[in-house]
Amino acid sequence: MVGVAILGTGAIARIHADGYKAFDQRCEIRALCDVYPEKAEALAKEKALSKVSCFEDYKSAVSQSDIDLVSICLPPSAHAETAVYALQAGKHVLLEKPMARSLEECDRILEAAAISGKNVSVVSQNRFQTPMMRLKQVIDSHEAGKILHAAANSYWWRGQNYYDLWWRGTWEKESGGCTINHAVHHADLLLWLLGMPESVSAFFTNLNHHNSETEDFSTSILRYADGSVAQLTASLVHHGEDQELIFQGEKARISFPWRVAASVALENGFPERDENTEARIDAVYQSMNPLQYEGHAAQIENLLSAVETGEELLVDGNAGRRTLELIFGIYKSAQSGDRVQFPIASDDPFYKAETMLTLLPRFHEKTMSKDNFSTTSISLGRKG
Repeated sequence: MVGVAILGTGAIARIHADGYKAFDQRCEIRALCDVYPEKAEALAKEKALSKVSCFEDYKSAVSQSDIDLVSICLPPSAHAETAVYALQAGKHVLLEKPMARSLEECDRILEAAAISGKNVSVVSQNRFQTPMMRLKQVIDSHEAGKILHAAANSYWWRGQNYYDLWWRGTWEKESGGCTINHAVHHADLLLWLLGMPESVSAFFTNLNHHNSETEDFSTSILRYADGSVAQLTASLVHHGEDQELIFQGEKARISFPWRVAASVALENGFPERDENTEARIDAVYQSMNPLQYEGHAAQIENLLSAVETGEELLVDGNAGRRTLELIFGIYKSAQSGDRVQFPIASDDPFYKAETMLTLLPRFHEKTMSKDNFSTTSISLGRKG
């Protein structure tokens, strides 16, 4: 039985708790920790965690001898410190996105994991969806041909008061705005499906969130070694939150939410629908059985299997770092106006949080700061 501690008991911790409870024959939540102890106690009561102990100090929670795995659901500024401590204490780690505030912090986490021999998985729950697994199967089959252009639209909507929470909307505590805390999912999916680009050109701004230093809109062009390109747009001003991934291949268009469209050229070059290619690609998509578990629960199952049997992690620490390298490249390009090449070197100002913070713009001054919201429910976007 794997003993679990959850650090931070805000809204996302409830989703972690439900994920672990789905495998109650394999794991048990034994510790909850929050700087506001009443929040930990409320979560224990809400989820009927009768055997759990509540802590205010994360080191006390992690150090318990019956804890094997630590879920970190804290603000990004606390990720590196708590993850490194847990790994050095011999615990496996599940880290909420984003992995850390900088590539330097990511590397400290990876070094601690390598020394301890323990697993680090970074939450990327959207990989663990049946439609996304099927889309990857289609891309990997090459039935749509070479991918020429991809578009990832990370469209979300948040009210002005979203940034009233004390750590949100600050470069120091949140590490950024919608690009790092919302489009991180789409960035991860692009890298999983297409790989790392050679370079990125980007723009960002704050369109409508006046209590935030950070961006609420960004758009980027990713260039790949094979000549293909991808676009990544992040937004917190899109009503409806219509999120999509679209891939234009040589033979067909495929996307999430699922749609396939194929064309062949008429004598004058105009398109005619290619139903045979559409049917062939759709058959590949439909051939994969639905996943038994999806989202956080599926990623938790993958991590439990890695702990128990050594199964390979679908999303490890290196994957989490790659996603942040792309995002920090976007921030560097948007800040400088230049095209940014990968990889980002260790002597680059955008490798460390301290030097990056001195360069990033403050779009607005943060003037409102609340300790907590009374509402604990959150949405994870539309699934199409």
